Amino acid sequence: MLANDPISIFHVRVYYEDTDHGGVVYHANYLRFMERARTEMLRERGYELDVLEQDAGIIFAVRRARLDFRAPARFNDLLRVETRVVSKSPVRMGFYQVAAVGDRILCSGEVEVVCLDAAGFRPHVIPAALLQAIPLSVQP
Repeated sequence: MLANDPISIFHVRVYYEDTDHGGVVYHANYLRFMERARTEMLRERGYELDVLEQDAGIIFAVRRARLDFRAPARFNDLLRVETRVVSKSPVRMGFYQVAAVGDRILCSGEVEVVCLDAAGFRPHVIPAALLQAIPLSVQP
């Protein structure tokens, strides 16, 4: 992935622990997969969440999440989670994410995160360099 590419791709294997008795991914686990993909998107651009907390004194928290389930992921599937930033402001970033197997979309979602002061959990401005490092994309 190029640093200026607006779409980040993360692959994750579905393990037995991610599924219910029928071998289908439990719905809440898509949020976990998407969280990992957002973390990797930042990492690809040179930002580690623990370093941001230590050096800049900030953390990110999910403010809103909306998921659309289309088809089930199953045990041992290799999911491709696509992540793009579709909105950003000095204190918020909006992500559009898709979990798919091959060309088949299984789940899509919109997640908004806010930047908070790590000490007091109050809104905090996102560092300008970080905002500039993440290009905006259009939601498909």
